[in-house]
Amino acid sequence: MGDQKSIQPLLILLLILMLLNGLSQLWAFPFSPSLDLDVIPRTTVFYKGMLGCNGFMGSSQNYSTLLLEEEAGRLYVGGRGALYALNTSNISTSANLNIDWNATPEQKKQCLNKGRNNQTECYNHIRFLQRYNETHLYVCGTNAFRPLCAYIATEGFNFSSGFEEGRERCPYDPAKGYTGLLIDGEMFTASQYEFRSSPDIRRNFPFPTLRTEEAPTRWLLEADFVGSVLLKESINSSIGDDDKIYFFFTERSQEQIAYPSQTKVSRVARVCKNDWGGQRTLQRKWTTFLKARMVCSVPEYELHLNILRDMFVLQGRDVQSSIFYGVFGLEWKNIKASAICQYAFSDVRRVFEGPYMEMQDSKWREYTGKVPEPRPGSCITDLHRSQGINSSRDLPDSVLTFARRHPLMAKQVHPTGLRTLMFKRSVNYVKIGVHKEPALDGNLYTVLFLGTDNGWLHRAVEVDGEMHIIEELQMFAKPQPIESMVISSVQRSIYIGSHSGVIQVPMSTCQRYTSCYECVFARDPFCGWDGRVCVEISSRSQR
Repeated sequence: MGDQKSIQPLLILLLILMLLNGLSQLWAFPFSPSLDLDVIPRTTVFYKGMLGCNGFMGSSQNYSTLLLEEEAGRLYVGGRGALYALNTSNISTSANLNIDWNATPEQKKQCLNKGRNNQTECYNHIRFLQRYNETHLYVCGTNAFRPLCAYIATEGFNFSSGFEEGRERCPYDPAKGYTGLLIDGEMFTASQYEFRSSPDIRRNFPFPTLRTEEAPTRWLLEADFVGSVLLKESINSSIGDDDKIYFFFTERSQEQIAYPSQTKVSRVARVCKNDWGGQRTLQRKWTTFLKARMVCSVPEYELHLNILRDMFVLQGRDVQSSIFYGVFGLEWKNIKASAICQYAFSDVRRVFEGPYMEMQDSKWREYTGKVPEPRPGSCITDLHRSQGINSSRDLPDSVLTFARRHPLMAKQVHPTGLRTLMFKRSVNYVKIGVHKEPALDGNLYTVLFLGTDNGWLHRAVEVDGEMHIIEELQMFAKPQPIESMVISSVQRSIYIGSHSGVIQVPMSTCQRYTSCYECVFARDPFCGWDGRVCVEISSRSQR
């Protein structure tokens, strides 16, 4: 009896320890000191130890808009109150061109009178900078809360005409999420444009302009846009399909989700490039707008990363082989964590071809009724044309009414392999670039360039299905978010814009590895040992 009494406290202690162990497993993030999934950089390189970099600092700040033109050897940069044309081989060269484009004192004064912030908002922040035609660029700036747009002649790098009203094309607020594309003389943008307006996806020109619907079903709810891409699905299309534009954003959740603590969801939306709106229903509104939820989670830790920070679309030889790479973070501001999820184009398309959601009794539920023909949200194909439907204006009202009320797809877009490609805690990734590099073993490796909110660049490679961070590089002496990033495969460089300037970083610095052991075990697909030194493989003709 006495033995049993002495055993009881031990059993209770054992049960408590087991329970605590179970809880620690459940709550491993963010309190556990070790997390198996967390990828640790192999090498850390501080600012003073950086090799082979070039820098550019103009008279402005906030170098947030980059346009790379490989063939011309030009990197166009939009800053605060200025535009620059830099030499891609060396952005530090003195031959760089610039245009000053500041808001007028009168406009700054009006901005202040509206109660805006003199330190950040009452300037001309360049938000849009793209190629318009062979001779001109098109640019838009916030212009101290009164947006303007203009054409730039690339020959002399100067404004070629007067300014245009930019209110419908560029957001007032420099901090608002925004994305835009110029395609065949047509401008597609997505943002919350005006101060009190709702977020909107628009075709701004040519006429007729199109936008998203707000009633009876609001298609976008407090959407924060991070990117867009044109996918030319008409090329080699056996059904005569149209090209589509995909938009990526986070918005307030409309449907019921399993995690009550989260109010937001990540989305991909799609419209057809040659959508002209409806004849009576959905006049000057998209007839092809559809959106779906993108899921990125770490199921082992019941962690759902629901804020989309950036998206990179790696286009293959054909549209069908395109891969979407998303950077996701947490809604909770006090916890730093990032995940990279990878999505196959075929999975995205399958969701858009699947069942719709419908609003019933103020709740979104899967629609199980009959879907009208031709399928709402689809682009005009040869089949439509054979039925006398040559544009969206020829679509029956029944199709347009259905499209208007059913913008949301029922199925979710899940990442390849139903898992994250990479998880990193204590870091907020904000920008991503992806590059494919052939290594000496004959394999093609996926290399990720990941920019952080405090100015570091992580270079990671996928080896046998596992991510490995080759190195983390400190881009700037003072911590600052990486605001923009583009990759040049011609120059073998990454160009990074931030508050203070632009940095040109080599894709790899093989000379950093001083021994054969270091060169091989870095698992850097760019590098190889030639018997004496570690060299960049692409620099040697004899492989």
